[in-house]
Amino acid sequence: MHNLGQTRSSHQRNHLLLTADTFVRTSLPGMKSCSAIVHIGPAMGARFAEYTAEFETGGELGSTTAQRFIYVIEGSVNVEANGKTSGLGARGYAYLPEGLHHRVMSTRASRIIVIEKPYQALHSVEPPGLIVSSEDAVASHPLDDDPSLQVKCLLPDEMNFDCAVNTMVYQPGAALSMVEMHVMEHGLRMLEGGGIYRLGDSWYAVTAGDFIWMGPWCPQWFGAIGKVPAKYLIYKDFHRHPWASPQP
Repeated sequence: MHNLGQTRSSHQRNHLLLTADTFVRTSLPGMKSCSAIVHIGPAMGARFAEYTAEFETGGELGSTTAQRFIYVIEGSVNVEANGKTSGLGARGYAYLPEGLHHRVMSTRASRIIVIEKPYQALHSVEPPGLIVSSEDAVASHPLDDDPSLQVKCLLPDEMNFDCAVNTMVYQPGAALSMVEMHVMEHGLRMLEGGGIYRLGDSWYAVTAGDFIWMGPWCPQWFGAIGKVPAKYLIYKDFHRHPWASPQP
């Protein structure tokens, strides 16, 4: 049925909400039997890119000059790196350092989240290495001592990482304890459930499949609504002095 020009998607100065009815697919360089839904990138002013890659069986992701993080939404992929092949199923993920030659290939129809960002090196630390793991292997902890809001840190909280990627699970009725405003920007993909997101001066109903970009200092707050927990995967730039990452 035609939606007669109606959508929940919204494009604002300091935030973006993209819903599935507005997704447009494209092919990126190097992709084989694979397409991308680009959610955010430098064209919007972001300092990272995030997209969903949709594979046919035997599809392959293209290469990148940036560091890359992948998270499997559904299906399964093989990651070839450092002379080893690792299989990832749903909730599996990999961190692929900048400059590391690798291949990501599907073993069946699959969807993965891809986050790419040029690495900001520090003279005092060595760049991070390859990580291949699963969200199921990561321990969760409550946010602000609230057991109804659990966080899993998929990347180590160490200075050599210039970004963080977490999953957050809200029990029905759970909410952030404050409206946050900070220098970090976010890319967020709703994985399960839904709720209400405040972005800037706007309030949005959000549900599984939605993507949100939050620019630096965008007021932000989320509360879970419904009968099932709400879960999302969230990226932020991290561990770098603000002088090292000037705003576009």
